[in-house]
Amino acid sequence: MNGMNKNDYACNGGASPAEELSAAKAGGGRSGLSPESVVVHGATPFDPVTGAISVPIYQSATFRHPGLGESTGFDYGRGINPTRRELEKTLALIERGKYGLAFATGMGAISALIKLFRPGDHIIVSEDLYGGTYRLFNEFYSPYGYSFSWIDTGNFGLIEKNLRKETKALFVETPSNPMMKVTDIGRSAELIHRQGGRLIVDNTFLSPWFQNPLELGADLVVHSGTKYLAGHNDTLSGFIVHNNDQTEEKLRNIQKSEGASLAPFDAWLVLRGIKTLGLRMEKHEKNARAAALWLRGHPRVEKVFYPGFEDHPQYALSQKQARGAGGMISFYLKNPKDVPVLLRNLNLILFAESLGGVESLMTYPLAQTHQAIPEAMRLSAGVNDRLMRFSAGIENENDIIADLQTALEQCAKENKE
Repeated sequence: MNGMNKNDYACNGGASPAEELSAAKAGGGRSGLSPESVVVHGATPFDPVTGAISVPIYQSATFRHPGLGESTGFDYGRGINPTRRELEKTLALIERGKYGLAFATGMGAISALIKLFRPGDHIIVSEDLYGGTYRLFNEFYSPYGYSFSWIDTGNFGLIEKNLRKETKALFVETPSNPMMKVTDIGRSAELIHRQGGRLIVDNTFLSPWFQNPLELGADLVVHSGTKYLAGHNDTLSGFIVHNNDQTEEKLRNIQKSEGASLAPFDAWLVLRGIKTLGLRMEKHEKNARAAALWLRGHPRVEKVFYPGFEDHPQYALSQKQARGAGGMISFYLKNPKDVPVLLRNLNLILFAESLGGVESLMTYPLAQTHQAIPEAMRLSAGVNDRLMRFSAGIENENDIIADLQTALEQCAKENKE
C-alpha cells in the first residue's frame, strides 16, 4: 500500500496506529496513557537509532532502496515521508482512529475525501460552515455532477427531510463556523448509515482534545491542522482520520496521485504543536468563556454565541458529545457602524483570518471567511453585517477583556446614538 511495509512502524516496537489504539482504547492513549501524556509523546516517543526526542525532519524527496524488490518502506516523498508518517500515526492515535492522512491544507484534505464519491451523488452539508468549503463544493464539484443541499444540520428534522435515495454523505461542522450550532453526531450517523451513506465531521473547532467524532459514529473526520493542532499560526496543514481499510487504500492513492501531501518541515511543526495541545485547549476555552461572559453584558453587544452557555439551544447535546466548549465565540454588535471602529482599535487582539493559534484573533466573516457564500444563504445561516468571530488565544484573560473594552469604548465615542 503506497510503498509502506512493517518497517514503517519499526519504532514503538512495530505497533501500527491501529494496534496502539486497540491497546490504549480504555485509557485514551498509547499503552493506556492518559490523553495529556499521549499528545506529548505521540505515536513514537523517541528515535530508536539516535535517541532523538524530537522527530527528525526527513527533508528528502526520494529514498534509496537496498536492492531490487527491497525497500525501507519509503520510496518517494509525495507518497510517503517518515516525518509526515509519524504525524499521521500521532493524529490517528489522538483522534481515536485507525488511519490518518496529512495534506498540505485543510481544503486539500476535503477535496481528497470528496473523491470518494461519484458524479450524481448527493451530499447534505451544514449551511453554516467555512466559506471556502462552500466555494470548493459549489464552484468546482457541482459542475462535475455532484449535488449538495445546504441546511442547518443542527435541526435533525431538516436532515431527514433532505435525504434522497442518492444521498451518499452528510458533511457537518460541529460546532459550526461561525454560528456555533451543534449537530448530533451519533444520531446523524445512524440516519445516514441506514441508507449506506457516510458521516463526515469537520472537527477543527474542538480538536481531538475536546471531541472524537469517530467514537460517536462518524466515518471520516477532517481537520484544518493549521488551526488548533499546529496552534501557532505558522504553518498550513489538513488531515483526514478514519477506520476503514478500503477507504484507506483509496485515500492513499488520491493523496499520492494528486500530490497535495504535507511537506516534512510543516509536518514537524504540527507535531511540535500537538505536544502542547492539551494545555493550549484548556487555556483557549478558559479565555473564550471569560470573554464571552464579559461581552454578554456589554451594552453594544446584542448576542453572544458560545456552546458553553447553559442557554445555548444545543447545550445538553454539546455536553453529551464533547468534553469542552472550545475557544471560539461569535457575537452580534448592535450597530454595524461599530465593526470598522472595533477592528481598528483592537491592539492585543489581532484583526486577521484563521483561528486556533496562541494569539487572539478577531475575524469579520462577512468580508473574510464567508465572503464566497451568497447573501441569501449567509443571512439564513445568521452571518450578517454585525457578526464578529473571535478566536481566544492563550494570553492573560484580563488583558483580552481590557482590549475588547477599550475598542468598544471607542465605538461608543465615534458612533453615539
